[in-house]
Amino acid sequence: MPDTVRSVEFDPRWETLRRREAGDFFYSVKTTGVYCRPDCASRLPKPENVGFYASCDEAEGAGFRACLRCQPRGDSAQARQAEMIADVCRFIEGAEDAPLLNEMAARAGLSPHHFHRRFKQVTGLTPKAYADAHRAKKVREGLSAGEAVTAALYEAGYGSSSRFYARSAAILGMTPKAFQSGGAGDIRFAIGQCSLGVILVAQSDKGICAITLGDDAEALVEDLQDRFPKANLIGADPGFEKTVAQVVGMVDQGQGLDLPLDIRGTAFQQRVWQALRAIPVGETRSYAEVAEMIGSPAAVRAVAGACAANALAIAIPCHRVVRTDGALSGYRWGVERKRVLLLKEAQNV
Repeated sequence: MPDTVRSVEFDPRWETLRRREAGDFFYSVKTTGVYCRPDCASRLPKPENVGFYASCDEAEGAGFRACLRCQPRGDSAQARQAEMIADVCRFIEGAEDAPLLNEMAARAGLSPHHFHRRFKQVTGLTPKAYADAHRAKKVREGLSAGEAVTAALYEAGYGSSSRFYARSAAILGMTPKAFQSGGAGDIRFAIGQCSLGVILVAQSDKGICAITLGDDAEALVEDLQDRFPKANLIGADPGFEKTVAQVVGMVDQGQGLDLPLDIRGTAFQQRVWQALRAIPVGETRSYAEVAEMIGSPAAVRAVAGACAANALAIAIPCHRVVRTDGALSGYRWGVERKRVLLLKEAQNV
């Protein structure tokens, strides 16, 4: 294999180009004399014909002309699509009732089929799921502000309280009354020490609801109080100490965690977290691969956001998600802890 081909294929930008993902660079093709964005829809060039550039000026200075298809000096097709979807999202959020698919597609200037597909690619949700999530957000805001449950439901656009109550556990993670009271109820917790530092484990009547890591025990307790402001937090429970010891053992041994969980998050977050739990011990996936696993290949940033929102370290293994080039980044409890966890798991496979 020629050295030029080898150097291109080992460059992490080649993988971004090969997958036709957006990136902060441009590539040229010497056989055509054109330079493009990495997500250009043109035919994939041979690696021996490819060059990489940090800017349009740099590519043009090397003698290449801008591609007419992806127009690298203008807004990318991805950016234009994202703005179009953002406009529809604002339309959904401002509507008194959830708009019909045909109405949203007409606003975007697309057929219903193409609009539905593109909306899901950008947001990770279908238009209906996005509208449902926005209504659920309005309910949460109303309940948090002290509104009566019925008033909060109708203000958010729910025409039937019975339909909402049937899905309240999935939407709020608990009953409306329990949400309104700040997740009131007993939550047992304990602080321990593990190979990664201080660990806090908390459990509701449904299962483990928090596993957090850090260097400061008080900060972890304050975070738990902020997450469940009106819960009755119970510490120093001898029976619960056994559960904490089990979690610590899982961390120190680099094994998976098999305990009942009380997972609370948006519909999209829960889809991502379910996909993370399917990644085998000792293996990793890129954010792009996780996006593909949930059927939303364009929702890479949203996947990263869901990983960052995870409050169940180890149990929901967001540490197994890495960048496309294999580099470690974006771990809520520190990249070094992520590195240690992956090393432990690799040694125990």
